[in-house]
Amino acid sequence: MLWLAESGNSQLAATKEVLRRNGVEFEELERDAIVDSYPQINLEGIASGIYEPESGVLMARRAVAAVVAEAVRTGVDFRLAAIAEPRGRGEIESIASSGGANFAKGQLTAKQFVFACGAWLAKLFPEILRDRIFPTRQSVFYFAIPGGDERFSTPALPTWLIKNDQCYGMPDLECRGLKVALDRHGERVDPDTQSRIVTPKEVDEIRQYVAYRFPALAGAPIVETRVCQYENTSNGDFLIDRHRTLSNVWFAGGGSGHGFKHGPAVGEYITGQMLDGAEPEERFLLDKKETIQHRTVY
Repeated sequence: MLWLAESGNSQLAATKEVLRRNGVEFEELERDAIVDSYPQINLEGIASGIYEPESGVLMARRAVAAVVAEAVRTGVDFRLAAIAEPRGRGEIESIASSGGANFAKGQLTAKQFVFACGAWLAKLFPEILRDRIFPTRQSVFYFAIPGGDERFSTPALPTWLIKNDQCYGMPDLECRGLKVALDRHGERVDPDTQSRIVTPKEVDEIRQYVAYRFPALAGAPIVETRVCQYENTSNGDFLIDRHRTLSNVWFAGGGSGHGFKHGPAVGEYITGQMLDGAEPEERFLLDKKETIQHRTVY
């Protein structure tokens, strides 16, 4: 993982402190070292960086499939179902699941219920979360790599994030091309109805960016695109708390673009809340979530 930033970038300084505090190995890089190591990147405006040799890429689809397979192996009852919003006060014994193609119909019974629905969390609980979870459109692009050019594959290029550009990407993994995406909030969308096709404006912007930061890829074909969404809270921090009126219903969301990689820690945290009565982290609570976005957590 390669982090790059302009001189005096506060997020880069904060990242160093977090890595030190948690004993994560990293190297501090000055501009000359970055120029020598990564000539394929136009480093205009970049003064320093850090490199984490032990960091890596999580392949999201594989990871989710692996978690499901392991859960089933150890006895979890996994079902595909369209869940109805639970209502009432106190504890509930079950929640309804509707029928339809590939859906299991009936009642799901449990002592505790956790809703970790990503960008759909606010749609399922509109009265409570409509103005506290903000789904935004996020486009991702993959650019073709010239045949035989290894500068954009590992180990020549690691996963990278340029903080002053609010842009990140990954090297050519699985022969899919250079991944590039802007790490800024797009327009607010409905995750069920938004278009999953990138717009000409988005294409023009990302082409200009790639030509600027990766000159060798100026004019390179776009070989793949994705349109997904963030599920932002007001400040970018997680929402992990009880339902306001249902004492055995929990929310786990507000990933804000960085939730997936924290999945194991979030699972451990909410399990501690439900089963062991662990003290909650105040900043994750529902009453700390505002109705106006002001991102402070990245």
